[in-house]
Amino acid sequence: MSIQEKGNISIHTENIFPIIKKFLYSDNEIFLRELVSNAVDAVQKIKRLGSLGQFNGEIGEPLVQVAVDKEAKTITISDNGLGMTAEEIKKYINQVAFSGASEFVEKFKDAKDANEIIGKFGLGFYSAFMVSDLVEIQTLSYQDGAEPARWICDGSTEFEITEGTKTTRGTDIILHVNKDSEEFLEESKLQEILNKYAKFLPVPIKFGTKTESIEDGIDEEGKTKYQDVEVDNIINTTNPIWAKAPSELSDEDYLSFYRELYPFSEEPLFWIHLNVDYPFNLTGVLYFPKLKNDFEMQRNKIKLYSRQVFITDEVKDIVPEFLMLLHGVIDSPDIPLNVSRSFLQADSNVKKINSYITKKVADKLGELFVKDRKSYEDKWKDIGMFVKYGMISEDKFYDKAKDFALVGNTKNELFTLPEYKEKVSPLQTDKNESVVYLYTNDASKQDAFIQSANKKDYDVLVLDSPIDNHFINQLEQKLEKTSIKRVDSSVADKLIEKDEVNEHVLNEDQVKEVTTIFEKAITKPGMQVEVVALHPEELPVTITMDEFMRRMKEMAAMGGGMNFYGQMPDNYKVAINGNHKLVSKILKAEGQEQSDLAKQAIDLALLAQGMLTGAELTAFVSRSVEMI
Repeated sequence: MSIQEKGNISIHTENIFPIIKKFLYSDNEIFLRELVSNAVDAVQKIKRLGSLGQFNGEIGEPLVQVAVDKEAKTITISDNGLGMTAEEIKKYINQVAFSGASEFVEKFKDAKDANEIIGKFGLGFYSAFMVSDLVEIQTLSYQDGAEPARWICDGSTEFEITEGTKTTRGTDIILHVNKDSEEFLEESKLQEILNKYAKFLPVPIKFGTKTESIEDGIDEEGKTKYQDVEVDNIINTTNPIWAKAPSELSDEDYLSFYRELYPFSEEPLFWIHLNVDYPFNLTGVLYFPKLKNDFEMQRNKIKLYSRQVFITDEVKDIVPEFLMLLHGVIDSPDIPLNVSRSFLQADSNVKKINSYITKKVADKLGELFVKDRKSYEDKWKDIGMFVKYGMISEDKFYDKAKDFALVGNTKNELFTLPEYKEKVSPLQTDKNESVVYLYTNDASKQDAFIQSANKKDYDVLVLDSPIDNHFINQLEQKLEKTSIKRVDSSVADKLIEKDEVNEHVLNEDQVKEVTTIFEKAITKPGMQVEVVALHPEELPVTITMDEFMRRMKEMAAMGGGMNFYGQMPDNYKVAINGNHKLVSKILKAEGQEQSDLAKQAIDLALLAQGMLTGAELTAFVSRSVEMI
């Protein structure tokens, strides 16, 4: 029987093909993803029918092939799957794929992203018209007595179905590539797209052949001989590690998969294998990369798949923000991949996946900490940034992480938050019964202040990463009766307010006189002089910026919405140690000597804070030479 039919695809709207081209043009390479995925589905369906006993024929080796013919300007995608009868072509190609056309045109006038459109309206097959002037289907159904059928359409609403020439079960889609899309006739271009989208598809994808060297005996000198042979160029690994059970895999399997995904990266620290089938389906492997203090966050490192088809590495709404630092793969058939970002943000499955991943990551870190604290501490410099970021951005993560987050002090000792509170409470509790944590964000620059604090047996934490400003604020909110001060925010005696008071050796008139002498010696604006009674061995002059003020200015500089503070002038406290012998010497001196000594003491304090520069530094050096 010969099949011969021409017809019109019924669409109650303007011609759909220009619309497809217009909307999808920005991302036209996905035509290959769609057609190869359809071919893989057809192959998997015949296997399923075979296993259910609904097809008793020879299934053969499953295979999808992509071939390019530069002269004929065609790309052909072939499979040995189900195939279609002429009736099925009419149903699936002419009707189903167009049933959503009117809705599609209405809804996606303003669509930005091809992924919002394709698939949602069964338009996967029609993405072929983005790159083709003419699309041809040659197919032979698996059904007994089926006849080969051919469908052809030139991108108008007219199609033609005739008898086909295919002699084996399956479907060939032949694209006659248009002038604007001839880049897709380059093998290297197709290879690149297949590597991107088809690398882990569950059916072998063949794209031409490649040359490999194989061992071929031994030569006269006893050396191994090699010979070049042509082998099928199979694009993909059909059974990637995330599709296997963790018990089947060794550490080397995980590491070699990581190298395959990220060829030039350092080895990861450890990984988490995700595998859940309720209340949603999700598999995957997430790796912890080595993170350095520069916090140059490498986004787009987690790749999202659906049934082993690569979809995107824009996973912002599926993966919690702080986990964007991780690398790896997530595969879930439950994520509606062909819909808009706003849908993803509101989708309840996505929210569940998001919190499941957060929990798995927290559990893994907690387990590593308990199992081998030493090894966990060794990794802390690499993962600390990540854990702090998580604690700041997710309350649920904070609740778990407070047991395995570490803080380190200037002696290179590491403590959990409960351990640290216990360590410093006895000496670092102020008169209001609040525990005061001291920290440095630059140990070498603030060394004098650290030493002063250490003399009082105070401990000083090192919090010097870009994220620590936010981490400190978070800790102050979460920890009861705890305040955190930078070690140079006041003189050591005043960092932790106690009830005991040092006696002044100066009387009231001398305090006024010292204040006047130093106010005259200061040339910088925003300096507030105060004479305080400190230990005689403390520095004669110390310059500090109030903790609250400095922190607000730092937040403003980082774009923390504190612009009001950012615009305020800098204000410093100048603490004059009335009990220091230099202050007594200045009081006894007269004229130029008195102002030189006061100026010298101020400049030394400025120098200690890195605030003495330019002409003032030059004058200080000259004065010092004269004094010597």
